[in-house]
Amino acid sequence: MTRSKVASLTAGLILLATACSSSSGSSQTSGSAAGDPNTDKLAQILDRGTLVGYAELDYPPQSIAVEGAERPTDTKCGADQITAAEVTGFDIETTKLVADELGVEACFVQPTFTEITAGNWGDRLDIAYASGSINADRMERLWMTQPYYAVPNYYYVQKDSPYQEPSDLDGKTVAACTSCSHELYLRGELEIPGVDITPTVKDPNIVTYETEGPGLKAVANGKIDAFLCAEPVGQAQIEAGLPLRQLDGLAFTYYPSGFVDKSSGLSSAAFVDRVNSIIQTAQADGTFMAMSQQWFETDYITAAAAFDIDAAGQQVT
Repeated sequence: MTRSKVASLTAGLILLATACSSSSGSSQTSGSAAGDPNTDKLAQILDRGTLVGYAELDYPPQSIAVEGAERPTDTKCGADQITAAEVTGFDIETTKLVADELGVEACFVQPTFTEITAGNWGDRLDIAYASGSINADRMERLWMTQPYYAVPNYYYVQKDSPYQEPSDLDGKTVAACTSCSHELYLRGELEIPGVDITPTVKDPNIVTYETEGPGLKAVANGKIDAFLCAEPVGQAQIEAGLPLRQLDGLAFTYYPSGFVDKSSGLSSAAFVDRVNSIIQTAQADGTFMAMSQQWFETDYITAAAAFDIDAAGQQVT
């Protein structure tokens, strides 16, 4: 999806999010503030009046800056935080949806994705919707919430490349984003609870990039053979004009989750439970399906809604 198309959809999505908030938002948060803000993450968020999430300002269609947006004068967001008016995209609107349902204001910060997946956030943010998947490695440092969408992942090659299927990339230079599930997949180390993972390329020469954009440009420029990434990310670059082609043959499907830091020092159990309820309700009532169609023009929701987060074996504390 091109940036112009994303922009044209923003107004409709904001109206959708507003409607969802007005119909079911604060009514579900009554009684949730019973905890101590000094010891409980949900109580801290409600007491503060803001939910601090993650933003990447050039990651269409999941997370992008709103050109010409003005910062509201009455915002509760800190001076070093981005307000909801200044960013949009599927990940961003998911964060806003959760904030609306909690009855608080959404604010955003911009650590690197590597910093997000490393944990130890020091309470710089509360939850990260960063199109990052549930996997066993991340579960050592982060609490996982109900996946909000499910995404197929493919290899992208130069448009005129001779490669036609994943096995053609055996032994070739294949890239992925640093600390992403794609890197683990290429290394044969990816584990997603309840999901069978089968490598499709043998012995790749693996290189990594902090974000997908530069890596996909490197493919288009002939510097590397292929890049493994989520379908909407690769397709967005093609629609933006990069001479790329998606190889036939699915690599794997992953399940992006909201991440919550285990090391915050606060109890996260009530917060994670509340977020799970919000996401599951939005999946069941069609809110997420509408968002998926708005941003991706396809259904990335049904498979995510069927994912059993309880089967992941977390004991959130």
